[in-house]
Amino acid sequence: MKKPILVIMAAGMGSRYGGLKQIDPVDGEGHLIIDFSLYDAKLAGFEKVVFIIKKENEADFRATIGERMEKQMQVEYVYQELAKLPAGYDVPEGRIKPFGTGHAVLCCKDVVDAPFAVINADDFYGRHAFCAIYDYLAGQGEDAQYRYAMVGYTLENTLTENGHVARGVCATDAQRHLLAITERTHIERRGDITAYTEDDGKSWTEIPAGSTVSMNMWGFTPEFLKELETRFPKFLDENLKKNPLKCEFFLPAVVGELLAEKKAVVSVLKSEDRWYGVTYHEDKAAVTAAIAQMKQSGLYPQKLWE
Repeated sequence: MKKPILVIMAAGMGSRYGGLKQIDPVDGEGHLIIDFSLYDAKLAGFEKVVFIIKKENEADFRATIGERMEKQMQVEYVYQELAKLPAGYDVPEGRIKPFGTGHAVLCCKDVVDAPFAVINADDFYGRHAFCAIYDYLAGQGEDAQYRYAMVGYTLENTLTENGHVARGVCATDAQRHLLAITERTHIERRGDITAYTEDDGKSWTEIPAGSTVSMNMWGFTPEFLKELETRFPKFLDENLKKNPLKCEFFLPAVVGELLAEKKAVVSVLKSEDRWYGVTYHEDKAAVTAAIAQMKQSGLYPQKLWE
């Protein structure tokens, strides 16, 4: 079996940060969060990485991230562009929003031919997560059902003190197989509890302490790309009429369909690491402090790529 591949969704980096050149380092050595993911991934065993980027960001991305990674791993670039649609479909007039994470991964179909992990570019997942998902993917054989994986985090380890977050809250069975993911777009601490609202704060529903949430770290077999290719036109048929400017084809939704159809089994690999990300500008100080502490403890060298 071919070695697992790492796929990194980075097409949103420029838009979220105002251009790749403006991305803030998270330590004094100039590393970005993505550097730590790549460092952990390489230690876990990944030898090839596929970056999903915007074509217009390619020069900046190569200069900021790609060129140094090309010295460490095999690197491929694919482009998530609005016009990458199935034959017979056109981008709705006035649409500028990308078509979602499912569409992003579908753009990899010509360069991914092995089991693969998918992550966000701007999330810090922790060493354990990469080791767990690499080992899972490397150990998969053929089966009548698709065998996928997701790294789950304890909800409390993924919150920020600076506002609300969106998380996919997971339900699992006794064997830690995924039953369902429910997207909650507004979760925050409320005193001693964590809760979500669906009516702009008029009412709140508590989420049980210790709940498992998804941070968009998935492990798939190559056949998943064929499922995306088959399901994307159906998604467009249903949703372009209802919400032409903003509908998105999300990975968790596709996984949910496959679970409902009994075509897939998804193992939830629990990470006890703390997730870090810069959801708000004020989050950067906590990320920087955590990175400094991990370096001090010896988990990372001061300069990752030397």
